[in-house]
Amino acid sequence: MTDFSFEIIAQDGRGRAGLFHTPHGILETPLFAPVGTQATVKALTPAQLRELGASLVLANAYHLYLRPGDAQIAQLGGLHKFMDWPGPLLTDSGGFQLFSLATQREVDADGVTFRSHLDGTLHRLTPEKAMGIQENLGADIVMTLDECAEPYNRDYNQRALERTHAWARRCLEAKTRADQALFGIVQGGVFPDLRRESAEFVAALGTSGIAIGGLSVGEAKEETLATLELLDAALPTDRPRYLMGVGAPGDLLEAIARGVDLFDSVLPTRLARNDAALTRRGRMNLRWAALADDSGPLDPDCSCYTCTHFSRAYLRHLIVGREMLSATLLSIHNLRLLIDFTREIRQAILIGQLAGTIERLREGLARGEHPT
Repeated sequence: MTDFSFEIIAQDGRGRAGLFHTPHGILETPLFAPVGTQATVKALTPAQLRELGASLVLANAYHLYLRPGDAQIAQLGGLHKFMDWPGPLLTDSGGFQLFSLATQREVDADGVTFRSHLDGTLHRLTPEKAMGIQENLGADIVMTLDECAEPYNRDYNQRALERTHAWARRCLEAKTRADQALFGIVQGGVFPDLRRESAEFVAALGTSGIAIGGLSVGEAKEETLATLELLDAALPTDRPRYLMGVGAPGDLLEAIARGVDLFDSVLPTRLARNDAALTRRGRMNLRWAALADDSGPLDPDCSCYTCTHFSRAYLRHLIVGREMLSATLLSIHNLRLLIDFTREIRQAILIGQLAGTIERLREGLARGEHPT
């Protein structure tokens, strides 16, 4: 039996510094995971990811099922070999993409019938098939199939929660690989009673970890934080907590302060492809005309390859000239910033200085000195 043990080695307030053991390495939490939707983090090589300090990478089961196919990836040796990533991998179940990308979707108690956003072909996804896809891919951490509902529709959230819970139980029953850690997903929109009910149900399943879904999907920021406050009290402390799809520095900061351990988001690489950099003082639009003569680094406090080799003027030149290198250099910086950001908060937890670190980082982000 594979050891997926999770241990909290330090706690300061509600912030947790932990170690999560997987077959491909130990994850030091809290951490941010880059998203490699189609078995690649856009604009970067796996070697570059390792150099900038990534420890966990996420891939998308929905996309890889549709293209090239999970069975083909299994035949080629599994996702680790296919994408040449030696460290831990996480795959989602495809639940969110079914409700954000798929067309002509029909949901029933057994699963979801949908048409591919790629070519319109008809597909059927059940909890058992979602587990089979993820077992073919072979990631270290896999997700139960869930239904992500619009956050303010109570009737829909109630129905979706019933399906999400039933599907989670079926995923657990269908799981056959001992070398994969299954995470159940808490849903319930912005409704405290539904969130509490979901937390209690998922905790009782006994999955290796617990994911928090359905946040940062359009609800007000104060409702996001209130939900995290509630879940911090409702969830068991002995398993890692994964907040899905969240990656802005301020959001990471507030979530870690409320007991969250793992994060992922397409935000840093998407911003890079849209000419923007993340900094500890807000986002910087590299198209800003004033940067054309700026010989300074993107961020003088950052030690990434981009910041130690290139000027703001050069980065703006690449962007104006539509050179592909701009996406690579900005992706390196944006990911390194988030990885270092979470590591700095982890270190603060380890030495008992979380409150002061949070206040300092909040103040920096609030200054917003860069044009966005």
